[in-house]
Amino acid sequence: MNHDEKPAILVVEDEASLASTLRLNLELEGYSVSLATDGAAALHRLKEEYFDTVVLDIMLPEIDGLEVLETLRLRDPDLPVLILSARADGQDRILGLRKGAHDYLAKPFHLEELLLRIQRLVAMRRQTRETTPSEDTCRFDGNLVDFKAQQAVNHRGETIGLSLKETLLLRLLTSNPGEVVSRERILQSVWGYQVSFRKYFEKDSRQPRHFLSVRGVGYRFQPD
Repeated sequence: MNHDEKPAILVVEDEASLASTLRLNLELEGYSVSLATDGAAALHRLKEEYFDTVVLDIMLPEIDGLEVLETLRLRDPDLPVLILSARADGQDRILGLRKGAHDYLAKPFHLEELLLRIQRLVAMRRQTRETTPSEDTCRFDGNLVDFKAQQAVNHRGETIGLSLKETLLLRLLTSNPGEVVSRERILQSVWGYQVSFRKYFEKDSRQPRHFLSVRGVGYRFQPD
């Protein structure tokens, strides 16, 4: 992305006055701002347009913010999301972060703090885009995984439909080949990760070559 272009922000907020206030102040800071007032509209914009950061309310009509976040993570695991919500409860904050939000700010908030947090997330996004381009598919040992379609074709030629959690976890592991991904990191990205890929992709599930558990630490994906 050209660094001379204005950073693009998507604000997902159903309270009209707050949405307008956020848009005005973000535009004054030099951002290009788009608004969505419900979850369905947010997902449509995220599918059709590029954004550097998303400011996301949780309590939305039609599709709530957490469901938007889960779906977004399939399309773009690195897009920074700041949850802006009236829910200040600790468990809600933890749940939002575990589902993939990078930051969480409770209403009411200080505008300057919000702008600083967005500035940090935009910088992180641009650095990530330069160093780790995202892939929509993964191939290893005769297996093909299509993350957007939430399905795979294994070495036996079988087409496998993947659940949302399976897809998120599979993307996390395969994007870090040869590295041990800790249980804590998995929990930050996938809420409830007790799924097994060995029955899908291993030629001998009793002697796995690709999805290896590291006792007491986490899991490792080995493509070769």
